[in-house]
Amino acid sequence: MDKERLSGRETEIARAYASGGTYHRIADQLGIAPSTVRTHLASIYRKLGISSKLELFKILEGDAVATSEETDQAAIISELALSLEEALSREQAIGEVLRIISRSEGRIDDVIEALLGYALELCDAQFGLLLTYDPGTGFTARFMKGIPPAFEDWWEERGSYRPSPQTAIGRLERSLDVVNIPDVRAEPIFRQNDPLRHATAVLGGARSFTAIPMLAGKRLIGAFTIYRQQLRPFDERTVQIARSFADQSAIAIENARMIGALRSSIKC
Repeated sequence: MDKERLSGRETEIARAYASGGTYHRIADQLGIAPSTVRTHLASIYRKLGISSKLELFKILEGDAVATSEETDQAAIISELALSLEEALSREQAIGEVLRIISRSEGRIDDVIEALLGYALELCDAQFGLLLTYDPGTGFTARFMKGIPPAFEDWWEERGSYRPSPQTAIGRLERSLDVVNIPDVRAEPIFRQNDPLRHATAVLGGARSFTAIPMLAGKRLIGAFTIYRQQLRPFDERTVQIARSFADQSAIAIENARMIGALRSSIKC
């Protein structure tokens, strides 16, 4: 079996992936969901009987011939291969983020933009928000990535905002724990026309999302939220990835705060 067995779309995705494209970048180029890219890649690996991106590259360049059949064993191998490559991508991304943090010298915008970008890519999410928190005034959308314009405008119009206790962010504020929403339209709060939930579902087009508390010790300093526009809840593994980015964001924000305070004291 060789590369001629691939469909036109599969060939397109195979070439983009072998050339270094990520699920998100390929999805953006083709106007499909990142999860669809992964589904196609699993089919490609299975059809070609391969277990790595390097093998895929060689086949596409005509340097190797795939011989495996589309069996259950081939399906298992293809799934394991993609899972391994995803794990390696996570490690590389986290390493890159740590380098960005170490070199940032307090430039918080650069750090958070990188953190949100990697989190969306590795968690297969469409958009994300980093909300900072003040006990007196509530939450402020300080950083946004990929957010639909109408939802972005909604947050900017409000500035600081204290959501109702029934919202995910309200529950996070009380519990200081992760809140994972499988379907934003299925909870009673959506039918009650809560302003934040309505904006999330209608203006943002979100269906599934997870909110991670950002803590400095036991003190809440913000929330790290990522959203999918398909009804596809975040599993525990993905939530743990998001949590690692939330923790790094909290460290970056606290470091920036301390650097700012130190500079102010020196000026005085």
